[in-house]
Amino acid sequence: MRGARMAAVALLTASLALAGCGASDSGDISSAQEGLSDTKGAGGAADRGYEQAAPDAKTPGTGTGTGADAKKPAAPRQHVIRTAEVFVEVKDASKALATARRVTQGAGGQIADESTERVDDTHVTSRVVLRVPQERYESVLAELAGTGKLLSRKAEAKDVTEQVVDVESRIATQRASVARVRALMDRAAKLDDVVTLEGELSRRQADLESLLAQQASLKDRTSLSTITLELSEKKTEKPAEKEDRPGFLDALAGGWNALVTALAWVAIVLAAVAPWLALVVALYAVWRWLLRPRLTRRTPAASVPPGTPPAPVPAPAPGPDASSGRRQD
Repeated sequence: MRGARMAAVALLTASLALAGCGASDSGDISSAQEGLSDTKGAGGAADRGYEQAAPDAKTPGTGTGTGADAKKPAAPRQHVIRTAEVFVEVKDASKALATARRVTQGAGGQIADESTERVDDTHVTSRVVLRVPQERYESVLAELAGTGKLLSRKAEAKDVTEQVVDVESRIATQRASVARVRALMDRAAKLDDVVTLEGELSRRQADLESLLAQQASLKDRTSLSTITLELSEKKTEKPAEKEDRPGFLDALAGGWNALVTALAWVAIVLAAVAPWLALVVALYAVWRWLLRPRLTRRTPAASVPPGTPPAPVPAPAPGPDASSGRRQD
């Protein structure tokens, strides 16, 4: 009887061992496929940053902690972007600019941009962009405003705490997602699964780098304040020139100068026209004393046609004495 019981127990133990081995083998084969499908399903939520990281503090009533012993989660640190624009009128822009550099470097800041320009050769304007730590923002701003006559001041503070916390949460979720995809790639055996996982890993890695760039930009803008300082010298007005009216002698001198100038231009014109006048006079003389007499003598002879008898010369009419004498005889 006792031997029969021992044999039954041994048989049951062997069957359970065989069943466990078969289940573990089938689970290993299908784990990669199930993990891949789970990763695809949770990928969209991870990319949108909707998943929240599990809190480190224990909630009341769970685990070994109690409601009195559990610590409340610490409030997130406030993140503010501060910017300011200050316009100051100074006596010497170069000295004021040197003071702004000294104040900024003393506060542990830096100069991001600088430009200086001379306007109308009368005054100088300088524009400089300063980056100073948040804790020295107010003191630096007060020192810069005191370098001269304050014309205008504009300050702005933008709270980006929620944006910073959101980006940090999305970065944590995206890193966990990238780690899961890499773990699945290590266990994948099929080529199709490897190709799919590589594409998914590249996309999630690019999203993670974009989130890290946003985090770096927010950290830079919240840790260092931006102050734009514009320095301008007072514009110096030129003294008005006295009105100088011309006198009698000035008018006489001006008239004499105008007359001399006019005579000079007339002489210049005559000198330029003189050769042409001499040529015209010479041609007129040749025509008047040489060509015209010859043309006058040839004109009557040329007007009578050849072969025409000369016209009879009329007899002179008798005088009145001769006619009266004859009548008396």
